[in-house]
Amino acid sequence: MASRPLDPGFNDPQAHKGPRQTPSRAPIEKGASATFRQWSVVTASTVSFTVCFMVWMMFAVIGIPIKQQLGLNETQFGVLVGLPVLTGSLIRLPIGMWTDRFGGRIVFFILMLCTIVPIWLISRATEYWHFLVTGLFVGVAGGSFTVGIAYCARWFPKERQGLAMGIFGAGNTGAAVTKLVAPTLVVAFGWAMVPKVYAVVMLVTAILFWAFTFTDRSHGVAKMTVAEQVRVLKDPNVWRYSQYYSIVFGGYVALSLWMTKYYISEYGFDIRLAALLAAGFSIPGGVLRAIGGWISDKHGAHSVTWWVLWISLVCLFFLSYPQTDVTIHTVKGPATFHIGLGPTAFTIIMFTMGIAFAIGKASVFKYISDDYPHNIGVVSGVVGLAGGLGGFVLPIMFGALLDATGVRTSAFMLMFGVVWVSLMWMYFTEVRPLEKAQNRLHPDPMHFTD
Repeated sequence: MASRPLDPGFNDPQAHKGPRQTPSRAPIEKGASATFRQWSVVTASTVSFTVCFMVWMMFAVIGIPIKQQLGLNETQFGVLVGLPVLTGSLIRLPIGMWTDRFGGRIVFFILMLCTIVPIWLISRATEYWHFLVTGLFVGVAGGSFTVGIAYCARWFPKERQGLAMGIFGAGNTGAAVTKLVAPTLVVAFGWAMVPKVYAVVMLVTAILFWAFTFTDRSHGVAKMTVAEQVRVLKDPNVWRYSQYYSIVFGGYVALSLWMTKYYISEYGFDIRLAALLAAGFSIPGGVLRAIGGWISDKHGAHSVTWWVLWISLVCLFFLSYPQTDVTIHTVKGPATFHIGLGPTAFTIIMFTMGIAFAIGKASVFKYISDDYPHNIGVVSGVVGLAGGLGGFVLPIMFGALLDATGVRTSAFMLMFGVVWVSLMWMYFTEVRPLEKAQNRLHPDPMHFTD
């Protein structure tokens, strides 16, 4: 009798672990007040992260009229929309360490306050370098993810942390909110009104966050030195999780920044319709992250991430094919056929990939909460940094490829290659070791050796 074939979703609870650490549970108090505090923290943090993500993705919409106003090429546009992502990425590691040391509430609050003036100053910018400099400071808002993910997770026991982090991660829908709100403001009042409104919204949100959140001193790891916190950088698992996240989050950010302009250029839509259709990718990529957290709690981070990457690869295969006219010389003369995705099929596939990315973002952080319960802040900072750098580098590469080839779908070709590399990495570092482990546990009874 042959041995059972390996299910790629097989999840060995002892596999994929980093340095052995004692699992921690959030100290949950008895009574209704403890439950109220848990969900008040998650709700306020999610709303605040949504606003921060709105600000972080602002140039996805206002960058289009700015591009026209300044006469930018595609590469310059990629730098413009990607630069805030760079700051938000680089700050994630130190801000994760501060969160572990000082607590999420105070770090999150100060972070939001620091962005208000730079957001407002964008409305006063007139030169390309003005936008780049203010964009760097506004990008600090992107660090809010690392703060909030560690802050929320520590209010819940381990078996519910995936759900808590998934709910918080739903703040990614801020990208969709920007696509729904900002175009209306641009058309009605001009692009400069968007940063003015966002600055006021950020101020109000910061005040409400402080009013509805709490501090629990037992959640910190202040006894750990900086050297002990950054020691996780030597763990190869951290870098593998970073690679996965550079796709499901970095790719999400990059495409959220790029899709509005893509719809305008590829299909000739106006900015409001283009932004609305682009939200079809951004909305599931944020809202369904909570469901991804629940699925990851139930089926394990490895199984979920494996299938997310495969679904993404299939979607990117179809998205990569450019608009093509094929002429076949038949006995009756030449016959020409057009091959390419129309806006409806394109939007459906993007929607599907948005769902996959949402679930994948949650599953990657399930790895982290399982493997590094005492270092969630610093590890999520490293992984978040990698994801953010993906969101910074990819739009620039999208623009450079478009300038070089003239093929708009070259952006999806690039992402197809990145996902393929990640799948191979996952297969050789996770799936194959699991095959060997399963074969040791279930040897083939029909196999004999001399």
